[in-house]
Amino acid sequence: MRGNIRRRARWRAALLAVGAMTAGLLLTAPQQATAGPPNLLTNPGFETAGGAGSDMPSCWSKSGWGDNDFTFATVADARTGTKAMRVSLTRRVDGDRKALVTESTACAPSVSPGKQYDLSAWYKSTTPDVSVTVFRRDTTAGWQYWTDLANPPVSAGWARTEVRTPVVPPNTDKIAWGLSVYGVGTLTTDDYVLEEVGAAPPQPGCSGTAQECAKGAWQVLPAQNPVRSMHAVVLRNGKVLLIAGSGNDIAQFNAGTFTSAVYDPANGSFRTVPTPVDMFCSGHVQLADGRVLVMSGNKGYPSADGTIGYQGLKDSFLFDPATEQYTRTNDMNGGHWYPSATVLGNGDVISFGGLKEDSTGNVTAERFSAAQGRWLPMNEVNQTWSYWGLYPSMILMQDGRLFYSGSHTFGNGTPGTGASVYDYDANTITDVPGLRGKDERDESASVLLPPAQDQRVLTVGGGNNETNPAANRFTDIIDLKQPSPAYTAGPDLPQGLVDQGSGKRPQTGAEGKMYVSAVLLPDGKVLETGGALHDRADPVFEASFFDPVSNTYQPGLAADPIPRGYHSASFLLPDGRVMSVGDNPGNGTYNHNVSVYTPPYLFKGPRPQITSVIDTQWVYGDTQRITVNRPVAKAELIRPAAVTHSSDPNQRFVDLPMTVDGNQIDLNVTSNPNLAPPGWYMLFAVDANGVPSIATWIHLGGPSALARTAAPAAHEHTFADRLGPPKENPARRDSVPVAPSVAGCDRHYGSVNLCVPTRFPAEVKPTTRARCDWLAAHQYPKGMKVHGSDPLRLDPDKDGRAC
Repeated sequence: MRGNIRRRARWRAALLAVGAMTAGLLLTAPQQATAGPPNLLTNPGFETAGGAGSDMPSCWSKSGWGDNDFTFATVADARTGTKAMRVSLTRRVDGDRKALVTESTACAPSVSPGKQYDLSAWYKSTTPDVSVTVFRRDTTAGWQYWTDLANPPVSAGWARTEVRTPVVPPNTDKIAWGLSVYGVGTLTTDDYVLEEVGAAPPQPGCSGTAQECAKGAWQVLPAQNPVRSMHAVVLRNGKVLLIAGSGNDIAQFNAGTFTSAVYDPANGSFRTVPTPVDMFCSGHVQLADGRVLVMSGNKGYPSADGTIGYQGLKDSFLFDPATEQYTRTNDMNGGHWYPSATVLGNGDVISFGGLKEDSTGNVTAERFSAAQGRWLPMNEVNQTWSYWGLYPSMILMQDGRLFYSGSHTFGNGTPGTGASVYDYDANTITDVPGLRGKDERDESASVLLPPAQDQRVLTVGGGNNETNPAANRFTDIIDLKQPSPAYTAGPDLPQGLVDQGSGKRPQTGAEGKMYVSAVLLPDGKVLETGGALHDRADPVFEASFFDPVSNTYQPGLAADPIPRGYHSASFLLPDGRVMSVGDNPGNGTYNHNVSVYTPPYLFKGPRPQITSVIDTQWVYGDTQRITVNRPVAKAELIRPAAVTHSSDPNQRFVDLPMTVDGNQIDLNVTSNPNLAPPGWYMLFAVDANGVPSIATWIHLGGPSALARTAAPAAHEHTFADRLGPPKENPARRDSVPVAPSVAGCDRHYGSVNLCVPTRFPAEVKPTTRARCDWLAAHQYPKGMKVHGSDPLRLDPDKDGRAC
């Protein structure tokens, strides 16, 4: 019954054993639809036969995909009436089969954009591999897969599954749905219902000024960040870990002064934390138990003349939110200054790229074993010997492959099209086309768009620190569900005001921004904020929302008054606000101001509340009950941030389909750990006006994340299965050469803290005066010492001092 919380660890034998008992409980108290009649389906109980020559009931069609053996049959074993539908899979390699409402004008029910609908059906099944699958008809693009919702458990007797759709997207006029079976077994269904959810909620009032309700508001906190934080991690207790290491300050490095701080939003306090090594430009990711794995960092700064570049550490540590202390793990196999860090569906962490101890490019993949709690030896990790660059954005796909989005830090993209799919098991890399300006994606931002089930990635902005053009306005979107996915162009990034040293002016032409932050919000939109026009210079003051439903920007939001360029970070707090820290321009300064953004949804009146959660320890495939104080339209899990250099590849928003009974809501948890890797998440409930609750912390895990390999994969529609031929992997090698100027800085001038650009922006004439004027406008110190030669001709009088 609705109210029976069904914990579904994916142990198939256990599920089969309890199936009959579950069915008995369900039959004792039949669920009632939360929305009233009418049932919008035609022939919901299969009683009307199809036309002449048809072997399916009227308005029902055979549907499915993949390599499997199956049968469809109309049977007399009905719950009501005389007929029911039985679908059996006797052999399955991949794919599913389902009886689907016929996708036609006469049979598919009409729906209205912005509305929600309750879907229900009675069923019996011998397999846990069942899903409620929904398609929608786009008025322009036609019929297309929409989403998978509930995963009904095994049931020997008639049981009822019910789930509420997300809000119907724009340009949708009809939907079709059915129960899919994607594991070997038999599914019998009857008495389908589709009902419209009741009246639209009242329009919200405005609890702030008209501007706040339209654009949100920024507040600069009175307390300053005590460390030059380069990294920000939202911890499972709601606090924020800010890691500086030496903070890009060679004096601190030489003194062995390495710092971190923990910020507590509850009271606005900062607590400094002893930091064992220079974690400046390390990688970090949250493990399943909530500890933070911090890998590599800075072994050494470049030499004064630039002949030696940055050097990476092998060191690795765990930060425990409970003790607020670091403990050492075993070392990585090599140094990785600027490594990637992606958590996998089994809780392992995989890492690529960065610079080795000798400043060369690291070509080895590293894997941290969650089960063993250590970095694996190199010979136990699949190797392609490929160089992925610095902070390559590697996003986990729903089948366990990795998508390299083309976002990175410093220099040019990897050889090829700029984006690719990496299959760890097959050890292959296959390029994916369509990414524009692939060699101008330095410090762009890439995110897996809400919800994660849609498998769409957004990549925005970027530049190139070597050639230093004006940053671009590109927005590119890829749908990884497509058989041959390719980036397509989205709307241009909105423009704001840019300060190039002589006051703010409006951006013009193709001017965009690099160092952009992209933050997933609980209302399902993406906040893009911060950034700069050039490498470590010329901050841009602009913020907007990207709406994944309409693929459009809402420009003109309130802009952070603090510059947020190089070494800045923005991230979601559990109360639905966004915090921004950092700015480290080329002149070596650092901005310690902390800003907090209150989005417009928090000016729309009282927010809903999650008044109870029966269980905060969730297992894949669970149905979990919460109560709320008033109706909500959706609920989701958002993985807490671990961000640096515009990069947080683990950021994701996982939809939780709902079964609603007044203020009691059963949430259907994905059975696929690749969609939601194990760990701590923020649970938000969001009303129809986009107003979120304060988050409740939930831990997601269980045997399916750690051990299950024999059962069919969680329901996946065919996607990214018609890629081109993979690239040939390089022969085994130790590293690749990387120029010491990879950071875009000419080290002949001043201290290592300073970044005099190797290439000045195009509008700066290649003369001593023009370059010196640019440096002065950007507050570089006067009389910087010249080390060795003078390649930029900044010391015409040869006195050893620039400008």
